Amino acid sequence: MDDDSPAARWEQRTEIPLFMASLVFMAAYAIRVLAVSLPNVWRDLCGVALLALWVLFAVDYAVRWRLSGQGLRFVPTHVLHTVVVVLPLLRPLRIVPLYDVVQRRHGQPRLSLHARVIAYAGLSTVLLGFAGALAVYQQERGAPGASMRSFGDAVWWAASTLSTVGYGDIAPVTPFGRVIATGMMAGGLALLGAVTGSFSSWLMQTFSREGDERPPGS
Repeated sequence: MDDDSPAARWEQRTEIPLFMASLVFMAAYAIRVLAVSLPNVWRDLCGVALLALWVLFAVDYAVRWRLSGQGLRFVPTHVLHTVVVVLPLLRPLRIVPLYDVVQRRHGQPRLSLHARVIAYAGLSTVLLGFAGALAVYQQERGAPGASMRSFGDAVWWAASTLSTVGYGDIAPVTPFGRVIATGMMAGGLALLGAVTGSFSSWLMQTFSREGDERPPGS
């Protein structure tokens, strides 16, 4: 993307505020799910905040679509943008564009590619795990035959799912809970593969560099 294009300028101006808005969205959603004894007025306020923030994300998506000039091609070429509009709880996963915006503003040296991949995968795992635990717990709570009886159970299930361990002691029983579980399994495999591949590449480059620096015959 050209740094002087309208789309780039829009991203430069909105990425940080929208990231902060996504954290507020996640907090409001967490309050509605976990604070069961919260007075109705506060629950309603959280609901209004969730709706308003979703509208904000949808407007951002529409503006990006308009500025791109790509028409319908924008949807398949900007998959993450589309996903976070449909599932706004995943909006904090847009950490890479946020990092690029901050780096351009402050002119700080970039992290190495391997460090960026590992850092992004680590933060994404935490955010995806928390969001997935909230979403599944909301579906499983009180369901007949559910083994997920507390949010702690949901966090334990999310950790074992994302790490691809899958103990099986806790599993979703509702249809939508299983849909969320399938998405988290795919996300866990992708993040684990990214970290493993990046770390392996870093090791190969390090060993190769050490081999090149050795004197001949050593």
